[in-house]
Amino acid sequence: MENIPESNLNINPVITKKNKKKSTNKLMKAFIYLCLILFALSILIPLGWSILAAFKHKSEFYGNPWALPEGLYLENFKTAFIKSHMGEYFFNSLFVTALALVILLVISIPAAYVLSRFNFKSKKLLNTIFAAGLFINVNYIVVPIFLLILDADKAIKQIFALPLSMTVFLDNKIVLALVYASTALPFTIYLLSNYLKTLPRAYEEAAMIDGCSYLQTLIKVIIPMAKPSIITVILFQFLAFWNEYIISMTLLTDPKLKTLPVGLMNLMAAQRSAVQYGKMYAGLVIVMLPTLILYMCVQKKLTQGMTVGGLKG
Repeated sequence: MENIPESNLNINPVITKKNKKKSTNKLMKAFIYLCLILFALSILIPLGWSILAAFKHKSEFYGNPWALPEGLYLENFKTAFIKSHMGEYFFNSLFVTALALVILLVISIPAAYVLSRFNFKSKKLLNTIFAAGLFINVNYIVVPIFLLILDADKAIKQIFALPLSMTVFLDNKIVLALVYASTALPFTIYLLSNYLKTLPRAYEEAAMIDGCSYLQTLIKVIIPMAKPSIITVILFQFLAFWNEYIISMTLLTDPKLKTLPVGLMNLMAAQRSAVQYGKMYAGLVIVMLPTLILYMCVQKKLTQGMTVGGLKG
């Protein structure tokens, strides 16, 4: 029997361990890719099916549900947008969402800048309050919000002797936008302040030397540098405001002031009972389309805003 060299006995276990590690890494990568593919398919298949179903005629739903539409039946969109008032609801949602985002950014950006850059007595208390706000589910405080607005509405009527049938704060899209913005403040300030803490102070100091005030420094230096994080906030809160249902349904009782999610629920109930599935899916596409367009426009900045801070100097 031949003697095996000692050098081979020492090398082989090392090579075997490296090969096992490589094979384990490959299996982990394959498992992760498989999970990502399955997750993507679980989103894309229902999304694609809903879009295709929006172009189908009523008679096509009685056949193979996975069959492609025989043609582009645009009458579904026309009926949903005009006759079912989804067009009115669309512009109501657009107004409320845009106004809420403007109010939110106007308040949260300066607040985040102050909390991340300045030291003052109540700083820890404010940070604690905003951090606690992250754990409050807005759906649980809808009734208190409604009661506060109702009491304020009654008080205004009594002070100015307004008719009882008149509403001031209820059925008011501006008030709804204010409620949306206020409920989103904790998360927005938390995200922006943590991002601003990573930005180097050298740029601010240079701006101060050039004679810029704090407001000018915020507008000309901080906001451009924090653009990725601000875009992340806009995307997240746009999705939240655009798809919000419970607060809108509670505060806006006038049928003409409904937002898209509330209008869509009514449309789905009406078209399901009338077996008009094409119009129902057309309404669903009208709701989804703006969010898809916005995501495609800002997807590159989204990852950057979530993961990248400023350069450390």
